[in-house]
Amino acid sequence: MKERIGFVGLGIMGKPMARHILEAGYPLTVHNRSRKAVDELAAAGAQPATSAAEVAANSDIVFTCLPDSPDVEAVALGAGGILEGIPSEALYVDTSTIAPGTAKRVARAMREKGADMLDAPVSGGQIGAENATLSIMVGGEEASFERAKPVLETMGKTIVHVGPSGAGQVTKAANQIVVGMTHAAVAEALVLAAKSGVDPAKVVQAISGGAARCWALENRAPRVLERDFEPGFYASYHLKDLGIALEAAKDAGAVLPATSLLKQLYQSLISNGKGRLDHSAIIQVIEALSAVEVKGGREG
Repeated sequence: MKERIGFVGLGIMGKPMARHILEAGYPLTVHNRSRKAVDELAAAGAQPATSAAEVAANSDIVFTCLPDSPDVEAVALGAGGILEGIPSEALYVDTSTIAPGTAKRVARAMREKGADMLDAPVSGGQIGAENATLSIMVGGEEASFERAKPVLETMGKTIVHVGPSGAGQVTKAANQIVVGMTHAAVAEALVLAAKSGVDPAKVVQAISGGAARCWALENRAPRVLERDFEPGFYASYHLKDLGIALEAAKDAGAVLPATSLLKQLYQSLISNGKGRLDHSAIIQVIEALSAVEVKGGREG
């Protein structure tokens, strides 16, 4: 008999992830701050709940997908939260991107209750969540990872146990450094092409088959050329993630100079009211510095 699953946080990522769990035949209980997503999944067969505590009380494994560390602490440890309802020997899996220290603190609280926790942040954006092709990097006990793995496989393709509590979040921080740098690199390449009078679309076509080939170039550059910045992942979230990466670096004694600059570029984008655009919109900061707009081909 399949374990009972709970899911709290049905946003741009959480809702499709929860839907995949439901479609795989797991009994699913859900809760979200806004009701619409709960109603959609309830119509598909999920059981709605009025609090995170109620979700936990009716689940063997409970998942969360939330925006930031304070949200996870509130939902996991606050009044009406997961800790309040979770049974002993249950498992809590947090797929949010949060500070490694927060993940460790929440894990300790769960273990004191007789439960366990995995920090299992995901990468792949809305497209990956919808297509169940996410990369999932997991920190925590090996036995708990093996227990959660069949459920994780309903929503992801690359699922790796990377170490003890907090290791998943360190890995996600590393991931966000690479992703953000890649978006910035693609942005600078397109701006150089446009400012030089070379068709950016042809540049993308030419370099996509060589050593520059990457996900951002293949999947986001065509949308950037169409000025389509509908979010697969919010720019404001990427700024938050870079803050987590730099804080983790400080704790570890690592020096990340390029990440510090990247964070400033994203801060500029957010300060100009564009935090709800896709993180590939970082090109707008580079464009402003060069007095050019890249769209559909040559310089705008």
